[in-house]
Amino acid sequence: MQKRLTVYLALLLIILLLLSIGSLFIGVYQFEGNDFDLIVNLFFNKHLVNASDYYVFYQIRLPRIVLAILIGSGLAVSGTCLQGMFKNPLASPDLIGITSGAVLFAAFTIVLGVYIKPYIPESIHYSLLSIMSFIGALITMSFVYKMSTIDGRTNIVILLLSGVAITALTGAATGLLIYLSSEEELRNLTFWTLGSLAGANWTKNIIMAVVIIVSFGFLLNKGKALNAMMLGEKDAEHLGIPVEKIKRRIVVFSALIVGTAVAFAGTIGFVGLIVPYILRLVFKSNYYLILPLSAVLGSILLLTADTISRTIVAPSEVPIGILTAIMGAPVFIAILIRFKKSL
Repeated sequence: MQKRLTVYLALLLIILLLLSIGSLFIGVYQFEGNDFDLIVNLFFNKHLVNASDYYVFYQIRLPRIVLAILIGSGLAVSGTCLQGMFKNPLASPDLIGITSGAVLFAAFTIVLGVYIKPYIPESIHYSLLSIMSFIGALITMSFVYKMSTIDGRTNIVILLLSGVAITALTGAATGLLIYLSSEEELRNLTFWTLGSLAGANWTKNIIMAVVIIVSFGFLLNKGKALNAMMLGEKDAEHLGIPVEKIKRRIVVFSALIVGTAVAFAGTIGFVGLIVPYILRLVFKSNYYLILPLSAVLGSILLLTADTISRTIVAPSEVPIGILTAIMGAPVFIAILIRFKKSL
């Protein structure tokens, strides 16, 4: 099984590398000269590259591609872990209200942050948006978990209804903040609600990378534990799996990933739903394989969506959240149809 996992990971990583290289040279701005020579010069002979090519490559396209890879990977892994924990293919961050909770707290920070900042240390002013998004995601995640879990089992109806209730409530609160916002705040809020990677920079990439590395250190090795939990939590405990400890880690680190992603890119839905579904078609419910593969496939999916978003109506840009919703809605319908047939 380990050899099989290595082969699939290598194939997906090659696809991601080729897609990343292609995305660097796709866009309104066209680099000068031969692509191969340009790549060599950009990485090894920077003094031979003109200022505009250098700026577009290192300050616009490369940071954006890196952020797409990081966020896509994080959202896919968090969605996969949540589905394994809830033992249900519908448990993605956006469908059960986690994303909308993070967006609400981000909107609260954008509109009312000027009144909050005087009372908090200046050292965390820059990180306030990320911190508040994480808090929002954690609160909604905890609420959904407690509402839908009875005696260690998740009720799918309560899970979805809790997500609907939270999404409606946070949507109403976000709407109120939009009503109270100024023109500049309204533009920022529109960014969060539609989703975009246009604000990518190296500072955000470093923070997101740290979040991903720390979170993956606790999540990516939980494939066998999630497989055991699929048999039932009591059976998993008899096998020596610390079920409650793993649940807490999934809740906290999923909220951390989603909160940070929302703070940097706004609402990007359905990634955590699409990726596990695609992998489950091939590997069934073997989380030992699905979990690490989702980390790479999520990056491929979001990078593809972002490349399309900035080229399909160039020089304008389609919000990436719209594209992922278009991709995800048919998958959501397909899951519901399969679930209906299984009744």
